[in-house]
Amino acid sequence: MAKDAVYGLWLNQKGKVVADSFVVPDATGEAFWVGSYFCPAVVIRERLESCLIADEVTVDDDTAAWEAVTIFGTADREAMRMKVPQCLVFSGRRDLAVHHEWIFPAAARAEVLACLAGLPELTEAEIQLRRVRAGIPAIPADIGPGELPNEGGLDAGAISYTKGCYLGQEVMARLKSMGQVRRRLQRVAITGPVPPLPAALYAGGRQVGELRSAVATEEGGEGLALLTLLNLPAKVELSLAPEAAPTLRRLDPS
Repeated sequence: MAKDAVYGLWLNQKGKVVADSFVVPDATGEAFWVGSYFCPAVVIRERLESCLIADEVTVDDDTAAWEAVTIFGTADREAMRMKVPQCLVFSGRRDLAVHHEWIFPAAARAEVLACLAGLPELTEAEIQLRRVRAGIPAIPADIGPGELPNEGGLDAGAISYTKGCYLGQEVMARLKSMGQVRRRLQRVAITGPVPPLPAALYAGGRQVGELRSAVATEEGGEGLALLTLLNLPAKVELSLAPEAAPTLRRLDPS
């Protein structure tokens, strides 16, 4: 049985997030597939190639040759692999509920669509809302080159504290042993229209963070905001301009 994917982050020397990716053995077991929801292939490829020390290793960008669907709920992975032998099936990161990513060659699109016939199809906004409500950061929109993994709660599942040498390891070890971050990605509810992103957020006249992701809902919107943890009362509401009327409230006050 094929192994599930491993999810992790690519960091720079300062421990800041450059990219994220899944890594999973391909169907042959002779190569590894590396993919990301939002990070450009060129970014990940450059990081991989900068680490190569063996001449027999090659990195190819096959993005155009592959397609993917996300299946929410339980799924028969082995049946999916039998239907499209060259495919990859693994647990995703779009929601806290059970779901799977089905990655397949573009040439197999007809077979995959036939398997999915009759199932309800979600819009991109509906999928994004699931991610936002689950508090899962999009890389690099929510947590990127200016942020530490810990600020997005990614240190628990996307960082190794036992692996050998990697860029940013010293910073991660220092944070784990004696440090703490001063900002945190938090869920927010929005009253009124969703603003262009990213959007500065204020508590009175003081800027306290930035709205990074947002999805419109019937009540207004929901999003993820990177907010300071310093002197920000738990119940304070936020605005999109200094001294403006509050239009956002935190759903994860800390």
